Amino acid sequence: MDQYTLRQYMDKNPEAKLRDIVTGMLYDDIISLRIAPGTKLNVNQLASSLGISRTPVAEAIAKLTEIGFVVTHPGQSGSFVLDLNLLDMINLYQVRSSIEGQAAALCAHSADEATVRQLSMLADAFKDSVIRRDIRGMKDTDMPFHKLIIKSCGNPYIVQTYELILPKLTMYQASMLEFVGHDGSEENPWLPSVTFNHTSVISAIRMRMPELARQSMEDHVTTSLNFTTMSGRMADPFIKLRGK
Repeated sequence: MDQYTLRQYMDKNPEAKLRDIVTGMLYDDIISLRIAPGTKLNVNQLASSLGISRTPVAEAIAKLTEIGFVVTHPGQSGSFVLDLNLLDMINLYQVRSSIEGQAAALCAHSADEATVRQLSMLADAFKDSVIRRDIRGMKDTDMPFHKLIIKSCGNPYIVQTYELILPKLTMYQASMLEFVGHDGSEENPWLPSVTFNHTSVISAIRMRMPELARQSMEDHVTTSLNFTTMSGRMADPFIKLRGK
């Protein structure tokens, strides 16, 4: 976070209060893992890097604490970015599997050819990014693929429910993509499935086979979870991403 980025956010939201702009900046950096899970947030340091007073930074941290992305720890001073852990990811991905599986099944009923083409383009770009170990490219194509399926399913309640888990889901999805970029990830047996699962989902949607689309998406979510689990090599896979 720096003054140049702050100015960009201010230009996009000229009527917004400074505390809300700083909240948005911190929120974006947290869910994209630009600020690592578990990082201690230093109000003075953040204020200095942004060239502003402490007050809007402290208010932003308070807001993020209220919605659960910043936490405090008993016996420790200060505020910390929400940490990630495997059990929490497993619980979240169980919900994700149900929501995205149903959305894929509905898309097999109603998705038009333009949507299928867009899904195919995103899947091809994601595959190419994985091959090149282009983390930014993966982040720019993977979640948009899943969000497009949710958007195109035609059920507003699925869309609303997905919005509730999307911020934290984005954090875990970003962590998985970081694991793909680490040296040695080629040894993870789930990597090929992570790379090509999108294709089976698209094929089922194109062929108007709802149950196959549902199963393909559920398999994809499970594969993503398995990839992350295997990335830890019998240890906590999130240790390498945590802030100090």
